[in-house]
Amino acid sequence: MPIKIYIDADACPVKEETYKVAFRHGLETFVISNSYIQIPTTSMISRIIVDSGPDVADDWIVEHVVAGDIVITNDIPLAARILIKKGHAIAPYGRAFTEESIGLALAQRSIMEHIRSTGEMTGGPPPFANSNRSRFLQILDQTIVRQNREKIDYLAN
Repeated sequence: MPIKIYIDADACPVKEETYKVAFRHGLETFVISNSYIQIPTTSMISRIIVDSGPDVADDWIVEHVVAGDIVITNDIPLAARILIKKGHAIAPYGRAFTEESIGLALAQRSIMEHIRSTGEMTGGPPPFANSNRSRFLQILDQTIVRQNREKIDYLAN
C-alpha cells in the first residue's frame, strides 16, 4: 500500500509545506479539521471535516492510519496512538516522535499540564520560526524516503 499523509490541521503551521512534499512524492494527503480549511485543488489532497469535540479529529485519524502512514501533529497523545499502529508521527516544529521518545514526551506534557493547572506558568511555546519549518521539511522528506526504502526491501524479500 502506498504511504498516506494525514494532517491534524487545526492550527498546523506547515500545511502548505506538507502539500508540496506530498505532491513531489505523489502521496495522497488528508487534511482533517473540525472546520473548513482551504486546500489545493487536486485529487491527491482531501479535506475531511469532523464534528467538533475533544479528540474527534484524532479518533478519525487513528481509525484510518495504517502502518507506514505519516501523521503531522503537535498532539502528543495522538502521536502515541499513531506509533502504536506503527505509523510515523511528526510535529510541525520538526520532531519525529519515536517509540523511544514518546514516553518522555507524554511525561513532560503531563508535568506541564500540572504546572499550568496550579497557575504557576503562563505563556505558550516560542513563536514558530523558519528553522522549525526547515527542520520539519527535512524530517518529513527523510521519513518518506526511509519508509519507501523499507517497503522496497520488504517486497524484495
